Amino acid sequence: MTTNLPTVTTGQGGLQKYLSEVRKFPMLEPQEEYMLAKCWREHNDRNAAQKLVTSHLRLVAKIAMGYRGYGLPIGEVVSEGNVGLMQAVKKFDPEKGFRLATYAMWWIRASIQEYVLRSWSLVKLGTTSSQKKLFFNLRKVKSQLNAYEDGDLKPEQISEIANRLGVPEDDVVSMNQRMQGDASLNAPLSKESESGEWQDWLVDDEIDQETALGDSQELDHRLDLLKDAMGVLNEREAKIFEARRLSETPQTLEELSQEHGVSRERIRQIEVRAFEKVQEAVVAAAN
Repeated sequence: MTTNLPTVTTGQGGLQKYLSEVRKFPMLEPQEEYMLAKCWREHNDRNAAQKLVTSHLRLVAKIAMGYRGYGLPIGEVVSEGNVGLMQAVKKFDPEKGFRLATYAMWWIRASIQEYVLRSWSLVKLGTTSSQKKLFFNLRKVKSQLNAYEDGDLKPEQISEIANRLGVPEDDVVSMNQRMQGDASLNAPLSKESESGEWQDWLVDDEIDQETALGDSQELDHRLDLLKDAMGVLNEREAKIFEARRLSETPQTLEELSQEHGVSRERIRQIEVRAFEKVQEAVVAAAN
């Protein structure tokens, strides 16, 4: 789709330079985004696709920052996120009524997480789904418990984390030992740097309160439409649609096939049909 994107260079200042470059690309107004998406989808307009991608590079940077603690090159993490963004743009349908950022964030996270999973030996050794959940949530919970600087976790912290994530305490201890070297967002960029902490470089494009209120009301309206539209689904369709399309951690076709006692292909067919029915109901309600 597009390859002419800025990259994070190696060496001191590479990340700061990249963040400065991506901030130069303008954000898109909703109508402008809609028209560009239409041009790409209907006319294969590569210039339109390029603008859609570059206007969301700061979103990729913000999401990628959350994965710096895994000890992987930040440039590669950002690049993987950009791959996810390009896939999102390729598949984005502006007629569904959602902004590209809302749709793309799932593709970006999925692409980055796949890269992280490929790069960590503990996953290659056959990590279970619960361990993967622990893998991607341990740092967040430790941060909430102010346990970043504690080294080995205290017994009460182990118990709290295990309860929150629904995993055995032994798994928490083992995973924490494997993932030593967590980085705090409050850590300085470097010992010699006076440019602030890592969190100072997180992309935060705040909008004014009036726009925020309008966006919130628009989102509430869309959620109401979605909720009403799901009334056209039967119980099985609703469960599969929610598990595959609305869950923060979507279930796999294999998991759902075992749960419902049908083949993976049948689950896929039900998911597609349920999505089509919901889409038709939303469009009908909006018109």
